[in-house]
Amino acid sequence: MRTLRVGVDVGGTNTDAAAVDRDGTVVARHKATTSGDLMVGIRQALAAVLADVDRQAVTRLVLGTTQAVNAIVERRMLARVGVLRIGAPATSLVPPFTGWPGDLVEQAGGPVAMVRGGHDHEGKELAPLDEDAVAAFAAACAHRADAVAVAATGSVVNADHEQRAADMLDRLLPSCTVTPAHRVGGPGLIERENAAILNGALTGVIARLVRALGAALRELGLDCATYLTENDGTLLTADRAARYPVRTIASGPTNSMRGAHHLSGLDDAVVVDVGGSSTDVGVLSGGFPRVSTMPTEIGGVRTNYLLPDLISSALGGGSVVRPAPDGGYAVGPQSVGAAISTDALIFGGAVLTLSDVSVVAGRTAFGTVPASQLPVDGPTAAAVVASVDRRLAELTDRIRASAGTLPLVAVGGAAHLVPDELPGIRAVVRPADGAVANAVGAAVAEASGTAHRVYRFDLTSRRACLDEARQLAHEAAVRAGAAPDRVRITRIFEVPLAHLPGDSARVVVTAAGPLAEP
Repeated sequence: MRTLRVGVDVGGTNTDAAAVDRDGTVVARHKATTSGDLMVGIRQALAAVLADVDRQAVTRLVLGTTQAVNAIVERRMLARVGVLRIGAPATSLVPPFTGWPGDLVEQAGGPVAMVRGGHDHEGKELAPLDEDAVAAFAAACAHRADAVAVAATGSVVNADHEQRAADMLDRLLPSCTVTPAHRVGGPGLIERENAAILNGALTGVIARLVRALGAALRELGLDCATYLTENDGTLLTADRAARYPVRTIASGPTNSMRGAHHLSGLDDAVVVDVGGSSTDVGVLSGGFPRVSTMPTEIGGVRTNYLLPDLISSALGGGSVVRPAPDGGYAVGPQSVGAAISTDALIFGGAVLTLSDVSVVAGRTAFGTVPASQLPVDGPTAAAVVASVDRRLAELTDRIRASAGTLPLVAVGGAAHLVPDELPGIRAVVRPADGAVANAVGAAVAEASGTAHRVYRFDLTSRRACLDEARQLAHEAAVRAGAAPDRVRITRIFEVPLAHLPGDSARVVVTAAGPLAEP
């Protein structure tokens, strides 16, 4: 029987769905308008795709969503998080939530405790874990927190105290979700703790989405395994995503990049994803998004979470075009977004958008009103399109790591805004089904595993350390569901740690592979 995988990606303007067969061919696709109730768009997109395929052949549904990052940025639906830091008194000078935006602390901040325990950079115990203090903290959280974050010094090297405390809190606070920081962050106590707090704050958001998705699948008569995509474009089971929602923060852009790789066949390329309201520009390296080496801020909170290296701009098909004081035209940042089908001139609306300009300039052809009837002349359209071309040239120039040329893959519903030639770009590739590259990326996502360790190369050879990290990453990918004989190493990331003794380095190795067949 034919095996199908369905991917769904929820964007700010459209919710896209695509069905992909075992060979990776897109057999059905649909775009639905994203509404205030996300499940309306998801149901519409899914119903349209399932109408064109045998739903009994669907074995996997994968969802990509911006719900997590939107909840943080918009300060909505966040859980209140208690924070337990292990490592007192040495770590008490900078308490939890230091440097956080006040409005975010007001919504998500819960009880805080700093207790004795933790390990040093070599994994040696600094002090016994103060279990009485952990129990006292649990009592303080009983009616004042929905989730708990636990961060211990040295937990990336030795997580014993952090995990023991988390296990205690799981028992004492059965209604709270407990996040051990070493599960979501790397070296750097404060940054790792911040990532754990954000994870706790998001647990209700993704849990509600997972429940709603399950209900929608039952209504549609779809019985299949359900996953969400995480920040590197690989898979999380729905249950695991509900427990570690911070791992879905950047799933939307990475879905598009993985879809661009799948549809174009290019392993190394610049990817420009143009949606209704924004454009994301990134780089494929070995078929996966290049990871940023800079500390990451999420909603104003500093973390060390590994996220794709992306540049975003408020430039999309729905971007509003209006006269500028200098006599020219300004583009964005306002956008009609999901209302493009009613507000744009090409659909009989009254708002001049980039899609209208693109139609007049001959870059694309769609809508219900012919280009000849639009109140935009050719020279005006050409001038606006030229300004967009210059902005895209600046974005692609900034994202390239070297002076060498790369091909560019243009995807997204408004990819018609990308010109056929750009400085420093070898060729512009427009793959078939690129308009739903995000949904395709979700459908073809693989299982992955990551090893995150601090090594001293002066005590053990660098080669032995990296071999160990590769093996740990391989094992983690298999535990996540990857077929053991098809796992490959996709990323090796080394950062020297001059503040630690010896030849120390932070090593992150990621492995990925297609899911094992049932």
